[in-house]
Amino acid sequence: MKNLIALFLLLLLSFGVAASEGIELQEANVDLSDNASLQRGAKHFVTYCLGCHSIKHIRYLRIALDTDVDPKKILKDIAPEGANIYDQLHSAMNAHDAEKWFGTQPPDLSLIARSRGADWLYSYLKSYYIDPKSPRGVNNLVFEDTAMPNPLWQLQGDQYAEPRKTIWGEEYNKLVIEKPGTLSGGEFDIFVNDLVNFLVYAGEPVQLERQRIGKYVIFFILMFLVVAYLLKKEYWKDID
Repeated sequence: MKNLIALFLLLLLSFGVAASEGIELQEANVDLSDNASLQRGAKHFVTYCLGCHSIKHIRYLRIALDTDVDPKKILKDIAPEGANIYDQLHSAMNAHDAEKWFGTQPPDLSLIARSRGADWLYSYLKSYYIDPKSPRGVNNLVFEDTAMPNPLWQLQGDQYAEPRKTIWGEEYNKLVIEKPGTLSGGEFDIFVNDLVNFLVYAGEPVQLERQRIGKYVIFFILMFLVVAYLLKKEYWKDID
């Protein structure tokens, strides 16, 4: 009986945690073959993210080669002033200042899209809302009490979360723009999608090549299985 009660309480707690999230992840339109989107995403990252976050496993030259663009154009239009084409995407913020200002060191974003998922990242960047109770004045529906302030607030505008009453208390599950930003809703969606697209690419720059080669590897394995099966039949046909 005690075990049944414990199991019931565990399920109840799990349901409460799921309900408290209060938001369904939005789907990101990831297309690593869209070079224009990747270039825009790289520019967005350098402009809005590189001040705090690094991507230490990729260089500007690699971005130029993978997106089929002149390296000089990357240095002119994307990389910060003074950067070298062989530089990695390192943040100028040191660990001491980061912990002092944010309470924690901002993570390197090399693998964030792979660990969290593109949909999670896309939804996270769109789910900031004004929260007077938060020390930074904002909160996030996808990642509650996040330490990162909203880097895109000027583009998105002032967004508020509408509360709703549930059996678990008051929750937030709907976001409403009350003061528009410099981008319209559709333009902001494209902006965030380009940024997420780039971060997915940065997590595995060889993904398209891996998928292309993988098709040939699978085809070879299937052909080898057919040959192995025919050899097996030929070898055993005269053996009782």
